[in-house]
Amino acid sequence: MKNDIQRLEESLFKDLGYREREHLQEWIAKNPEVLGEDLLIIQKEYQGFNDTNERLDLLAIDKSGDLVIIENKLDDTGRNVVWQALKYASYCSTLTTSQIIRIYQEYLDQEQTESNAKENILEFLEREDDTDLLLNANDQRIIFIANQFRKEVTSTVLWLLNHEVNIQCFRVSPYLFDGDEFLQIEQIIPIPETTEFMIDAKQKEKENKGVSKKVQETNALLLEFWSQLKQQLKIRNLDYLDRVSAKPHYSIGFWKSAGKFAFCVGRKSFRVELYFMNDSDKIYFDKMYAYREQLEKKIPELQWQRLDNKKASRIKIETKNTGEHSFDYKFDDKQNWEGIIKWYCDTMENFYKVIYPVWGKVQQELKA
Repeated sequence: MKNDIQRLEESLFKDLGYREREHLQEWIAKNPEVLGEDLLIIQKEYQGFNDTNERLDLLAIDKSGDLVIIENKLDDTGRNVVWQALKYASYCSTLTTSQIIRIYQEYLDQEQTESNAKENILEFLEREDDTDLLLNANDQRIIFIANQFRKEVTSTVLWLLNHEVNIQCFRVSPYLFDGDEFLQIEQIIPIPETTEFMIDAKQKEKENKGVSKKVQETNALLLEFWSQLKQQLKIRNLDYLDRVSAKPHYSIGFWKSAGKFAFCVGRKSFRVELYFMNDSDKIYFDKMYAYREQLEKKIPELQWQRLDNKKASRIKIETKNTGEHSFDYKFDDKQNWEGIIKWYCDTMENFYKVIYPVWGKVQQELKA
């Protein structure tokens, strides 16, 4: 074997006498797998658009049952190929399942085959029957095939890709070698190796944008809500949060030694609590629990959460969505804030008045 390589001579289709429709289009129609996926060609030179004589080169269905518009150009894409394909995609966007089956049946009849369009489609989609068969349910895809892509075309395609229009560009190049002709087809936009990454990155970006917007809105609500709570506490001469800044957190509170008295917004309830963040051995909780009977005589609705196997523990009063309060439980509706803030102020004032003396006593016992 010769340890050498030889350069193939790249040519132009026009120099080899090849034509767009008679050759390139037929090659793709007969071998759609060269585009790197399973496609079912359902029509060539389709011109069934209302009030227009325009016709697209190839129309296909992918494995998702969505339409793929394929535009073939020989040695140069021209300037208007993107606009042309976008028009075709818009025309095809309204095609129904029954219309698509009819279009494909017409193509099969033109090709003088005795195949049944619906059966072919079901086989291609690997479905046993047409129950709930829905074609063209998602946005249409576009594939461009040409030897050379103009800069204005690639620039527009990249912009459309960034705006979630599904477009692919394949460069097809004829070569000569010892009198034989070869055809190379390669995807250039997006590069195959990065296609999955681009899809994942775009999805991630989309999710992040949605999440970021929602987070920003929630943070703004929390800041405004805690600010209003601080104002109301100040009006009532309750200094609980005087040295605490409003922050976009679901809990805000003040520390008394190792315990934090806090106002908390939960998913389905609101609560005030004495929270022991570092209580792995449950020393604080158990010492307070020893005074349970005394405390519950004054606050029957106290709830005790020892939280075994966790570092934290808490004593709390929590609202329940049972209608015993005048406010609604939709925190993001500002109309409910007045009732929620009133509940917080009333509840924390009584909670702190009852709980803090005992908590102070427990701290002294632990020091002894």
